[in-house]
Amino acid sequence: MAAATATAPPDQSASAAQGINPWLIAAAVMLATFMEVLDTSIASVALPYIAGSLSASNDEATWVLTSYLVSNAIILPASNWFSLKFGRKRFLMACVAIFTVASFACGAAPTLGLLLLFRVVQGAGGGALQPLSQAILLESFPPAKRGAAMAVFALGVVVAPVLGPTLGGWLTDTYSWRYAFYINIPIGILALYMINTYIKDPSYIKNAKVPRFDNLGFGALVVWTGCLQVILDKGQEVDWFGAVWIRWAAFALALSFGIFLWQSIWGKDPLVNLRVFKDRNFAVGCLLIFMFGVSIYSTVTVLPLFYQELLGYTAFTAGLVVAPRGIGAICGMPIIGYLSNKVDPRYLLTFGFAVFGMTTYYFGSVTLGISPNTLFLPILITGFGLSFVFVPISTASYGTLKNEQIGNASGIFNLMRNVGGSIGISIATTLLARRADVHQNEILSSSPGYVAGQGGAGGAGIAQHGLQNALAGFFGQNNTLAPAQASLYQQLIRQATNWAFVDVFRWLSLLCVLCVCFVWLLKKVKPGKPPAGAH
Repeated sequence: MAAATATAPPDQSASAAQGINPWLIAAAVMLATFMEVLDTSIASVALPYIAGSLSASNDEATWVLTSYLVSNAIILPASNWFSLKFGRKRFLMACVAIFTVASFACGAAPTLGLLLLFRVVQGAGGGALQPLSQAILLESFPPAKRGAAMAVFALGVVVAPVLGPTLGGWLTDTYSWRYAFYINIPIGILALYMINTYIKDPSYIKNAKVPRFDNLGFGALVVWTGCLQVILDKGQEVDWFGAVWIRWAAFALALSFGIFLWQSIWGKDPLVNLRVFKDRNFAVGCLLIFMFGVSIYSTVTVLPLFYQELLGYTAFTAGLVVAPRGIGAICGMPIIGYLSNKVDPRYLLTFGFAVFGMTTYYFGSVTLGISPNTLFLPILITGFGLSFVFVPISTASYGTLKNEQIGNASGIFNLMRNVGGSIGISIATTLLARRADVHQNEILSSSPGYVAGQGGAGGAGIAQHGLQNALAGFFGQNNTLAPAQASLYQQLIRQATNWAFVDVFRWLSLLCVLCVCFVWLLKKVKPGKPPAGAH
């Protein structure tokens, strides 16, 4: 970012670590990241319980997620300016403290209104944790070990969303939804202690000349990120642009985003310096992390939904079934940490996206008759493949940047991943609803004599008469038509929805193929290479 006018030292790892074991620094910042990412996925599982406890509808309860994501997205790209202004260590500790206190307030909230207010505060505290943690890791490790450091960071980013549904389901089923927030308190306290003990600010941050706050850029950032998140979260519920307020929100989004782009590229001392996109590797890396966010967050959301909606699993059971993805990621991290210093990141990325694409394509063969163990191996392999994506993307994206550009770049990079995730989830849920309707019509059109639940001479009519005969002992021969038609319609909906899931998985597989093509737009970065400008 242009705000950092001080020159970074040649090997910034020595300045950032200041004699402290960098692995202790990695543990400290990874705790904060893990807590923030885990909270998002846990809260999504607890929504039905929150709605029931606070006398709210399910639609109203979804604002618990939306309010958090809006404030989180606003702070993410602005984190570099705040860290330069107040000191990165001080700002990081403040963010962890705000997040922890707000977590307690969320758990104790007596009404939905207060819960939403505290979620906004919690999102503001959590927004800076990922970019600050990533920047600290990159600067604390020597270039040859940065791949291993990013593997540790990836544990928080990749594994936490997988463990979240399982842990959240267990907490809400066993105790209360409030413990989905209370669990952050001990983690936050430990993270505060470790950050205070082991993290020091490098000299270029202490000596940085910080310009005035970019009010115009920040105001535009608040409007466009807020509008984008609300549109993505609520669009499907209100038929997208069929709602007048969505059209006005889209207009505000376009206008504010244009102002933000102008200020960030041509303005003096912008809050977020988008001129870093002149670096080809960083630009391509942001595109890849955006597409990675679309694919990983969509898969993490859609697969548990399949088990819950079609197979009747509880949130906890569905979480257990998809948990092998986390095991696969944990197994892959040590390997990628070793290979990242020896192999061209483009080959690692190609392998990771190819594996993820193949397993996602395999998910496209799901049926209503699968057992809990059917997808165990593909889910495990998916996690292993994901570990070969996140670390090499970071290595290739930051490898050609100067040291003093990393803080600004990290905020943009993490924002791209989060926006990609929000768009991916929104598109996936919309496709599930729309494609289910399409397949329902296709199934009906392929069943002669079956129109609007009326039996005929076709296969559906035979099935209906068979069901009536089977139900005669329960309802009486003259009362079986309605339950038979209801049962047939229920099966029709389940089959149509199953095909909608198949469509989403196969399209995600095609997205991974597209990612493989974009990987080779990256310039070659020598493994273990210092950042540009280091001597």
